[in-house]
Amino acid sequence: MAAFWHQRGRRQENGGLGSVIDGLGSVFDVLLANARLVLGVSGAAVLAIATLAVKRLIDRATSPRDEGDPKAEQKSLEESWQDLALIKTTPKAPKKQRREDLSEPLLSPAQPLVPDSRGCSAPLGAPQVKSSPLRCLTLQEKLLSHSSQLEVPEIQASLVPQLARSISTQLQNFLRSKCPELPFGRLFLRGALLDGLEVLAADHIHLMLPVVLDAGLWSLISGEDTVVRNPQYWMIKRIDLGYFPRGCSPWDRFIVGRYLSSNVLNETLHKLLVASINWPAIGSLLGCAIHPVVASRELKLEVKHDQVELSITLFPVVEMEDKVLLAVPPEGLVENLWLESFYRAEVLRVKELDAGDSGVRQLCLRILNGVCRSQPSLHKLGGSPVTHVILHLSDTDADWAEESLADRFQQVLEELVAFLEKGVLPSYFNPKINLFSGLLEEEIDEMGFVLYRAVSEPEVLLK
Repeated sequence: MAAFWHQRGRRQENGGLGSVIDGLGSVFDVLLANARLVLGVSGAAVLAIATLAVKRLIDRATSPRDEGDPKAEQKSLEESWQDLALIKTTPKAPKKQRREDLSEPLLSPAQPLVPDSRGCSAPLGAPQVKSSPLRCLTLQEKLLSHSSQLEVPEIQASLVPQLARSISTQLQNFLRSKCPELPFGRLFLRGALLDGLEVLAADHIHLMLPVVLDAGLWSLISGEDTVVRNPQYWMIKRIDLGYFPRGCSPWDRFIVGRYLSSNVLNETLHKLLVASINWPAIGSLLGCAIHPVVASRELKLEVKHDQVELSITLFPVVEMEDKVLLAVPPEGLVENLWLESFYRAEVLRVKELDAGDSGVRQLCLRILNGVCRSQPSLHKLGGSPVTHVILHLSDTDADWAEESLADRFQQVLEELVAFLEKGVLPSYFNPKINLFSGLLEEEIDEMGFVLYRAVSEPEVLLK
């Protein structure tokens, strides 16, 4: 203000114009002197800044231009824009809630223009459109939305079975030519992809190799009656050796202590897969690269195609006395055990129940399989354990309509936590079998912790 009045003193020599400016200055002084009384502290501050800007504009309009400065006019315009911006962007002081203010008249300063989301100022007088708040999705809606993201890409869903069947045909031909004395059955595919339960990616499939046994030469012994005391395993015993000595069955070459050894059979097949089959030639014929996994205890092939990468696991399988037994012995010294598989019965039962009441058990199972697949700590819960929990719940809760998907999903999580706390999940088809028997205590604790947190907020599993 001192600089302004100093210039004002110089411009008074200009005659009438100086008098006018002097008069305006007097008016501004009066306004500023009484602003605090009329407008309050915040209003006076706004008026003072606005007055300063106007005085600067008048000062530039009346001050003589510097003839030697070609940028004087441009500079004056720039300073004017700065002063106008100063007026527009004057901050509004926070309003104090005082009792005496309620009796005083309020003078509202002009509100600055607020740019919209695209960076443009809204025109004056335009109606204000309120943005609608984001709708909070329910767990039911999130589950249905999440299920649509679990679909296997169409190219994988069609190419993987076709590629696996072609490899199965080549392997079948090799076994018949290399081991004609062994009555292997016809190879067939099995897995969640073929049953509509696969999620996210079709990157693995099972190839089942039937081992055809003469029921008059072999019998089953439950694992409960053996040293392992595990009803999930069985032993296949060679019988009537007095009447039918060794050599009467083509599978006698795989006997260890009068029992058909799953371990010896696997070792023989492993040698054939690794050393005897010309996989480069077969891969070239099928347009892919096929490599047997040498270091694995499983009979596994890795297949790389231009569009997919696939893991194929070969399982010798024996079907006797309504049992489906896989050559998957447990780790340890016992090598004659065969693992009972309930996969076929699980899938058939779930589909039968859904067909009977138009339920969403399969959808719930697919979502849970996707959760277990995406959560590393839950990998071993996917598939059979989750299926058996759903089957147990189906016996107690009959409402599996689509509207109850969220309730059933959360109930499955609660049941899993309860089973993990006990460390026991009874098989739906044989309550004596504990499906958690193969898990380590640390794995059970980690899975229980993850699911316990998810019970109160199931949405975290869907991210």
